[in-house]
Amino acid sequence: MAFADDEVEELKQIYPNVVAAGEGGITYICLRDIALPVGCSPARMDVLLCPFEREGYSSRLYFAEQVQSRSSLNWNGTTRVLERNWYAFSWKVVPGLRLLQMVQEHLRPLR
Repeated sequence: MAFADDEVEELKQIYPNVVAAGEGGITYICLRDIALPVGCSPARMDVLLCPFEREGYSSRLYFAEQVQSRSSLNWNGTTRVLERNWYAFSWKVVPGLRLLQMVQEHLRPLR
């Protein structure tokens, strides 16, 4: 499934290193080496956005490793996609958001 060009361009304005890749009939968006919110460790990492329903969530944001942040998160998702292991915490966002809004909402609990 393809994404609207304007949504991808909007995402690239904030996260310049964006790569879309498909696996298992799902197109993921990898955001490489993004800055995580202040107080997170590590401060930068790759994240993988699944903008479609998966595992009971309207979308998921996976992290290259579990992030230490100011708040305690329920890291309950581990998956292997695009030949890498990815981790996700339990966090639901409303469906129907633009790609940039999805990423921002998934990052909000790390603040």
